[in-house]
Amino acid sequence: MSKILVTGGTGFIGSHTVVELQNEGFEVVIVDNLSNSNIDVLNGIEKITGIRPAFENIDCVDYVSMDRMFEKHKDIQAIIHFAANKAVGESVEKPLLYYRNNLVSLINLLQLMPIHKVKNFVFSSSCTVYGQPDILPVTEDAPIKLAMSPYGNTKQIGEEIIHDTIHSNPFYRSIILRYFNPIGAHASAEIGELPNGVPNNLLPFVTQTAIGLRKQLSVFGDDYNTPDGSCIRDYIHVVDLAKAHVLAVKRLLNEDANTNVETFNLGTGRGLSVLEIIETFEKVSGVKVNYKIVGRREGDIEKVWADPTYANEVLGWTANETVEETLRSAWVWEQNLAKRSKSE
Repeated sequence: MSKILVTGGTGFIGSHTVVELQNEGFEVVIVDNLSNSNIDVLNGIEKITGIRPAFENIDCVDYVSMDRMFEKHKDIQAIIHFAANKAVGESVEKPLLYYRNNLVSLINLLQLMPIHKVKNFVFSSSCTVYGQPDILPVTEDAPIKLAMSPYGNTKQIGEEIIHDTIHSNPFYRSIILRYFNPIGAHASAEIGELPNGVPNNLLPFVTQTAIGLRKQLSVFGDDYNTPDGSCIRDYIHVVDLAKAHVLAVKRLLNEDANTNVETFNLGTGRGLSVLEIIETFEKVSGVKVNYKIVGRREGDIEKVWADPTYANEVLGWTANETVEETLRSAWVWEQNLAKRSKSE
């Protein structure tokens, strides 16, 4: 049984990936400082899989603590690195927070890997590295443009750090996964997206507004060059996304990769506007969402969606869930949260 380190493993994408890893027979060690997640997520993972993963409350920026973690949990064979701040708007307001957390944590891991003989690394990147692409759908060969936010820049720099590190030392092997917009929740409704404080992402704000936790949803701009004026994104079910990480780990462990660094887009290949998402959510939930059009948000890209052909052909991965199923899973998760809070 291969042991996998998942940083940020109690977060939204991380927790769903831990579930898929454990379902495939991997042993998982989670490192998370719980800055944007909750320890109770471990209970949900255990309920779904029957296994409670090892957990260490550590900030990946803390090199000494991470070194001790590797000494404690020996024989880790691959790392999936999720731990990072990830809100575009917040990164514009707090750029140094993002540069410190997102880049120092990555550098620490890359420095510690050869010391502890871990050579396989899966990096959580983002479609934000493309900026506003000239051609849509966007492929992995699209030019990397000037980032429109510090968050996007940390992903660009992170990818450059990985390439430079591997160029200097072929000991490492890495797969970079560029996500589009993950939404939804596990079918069990035991885990889902639960940010601390006010959500920065669209879907939890939609569901929290629908359930009554938020008075109103802000739609940032209706004057973009899109059919309805709102931004267009490629929304992918988080479980589909999680399964891609399992395939990436297997590819690295089997040493099937042709190069020391491979990059894959993870998206559905379909772009939907913010207003289309709200309308579809209202249909599947039967609940009207109180929203208001406000000004554009600094750092937002107008429209982007993926060409996932390379991931389909090389990783053997496809996004299977429909947007309706995905939005329904997010709503069931939100309703389950409401039931839990009432019973407590």
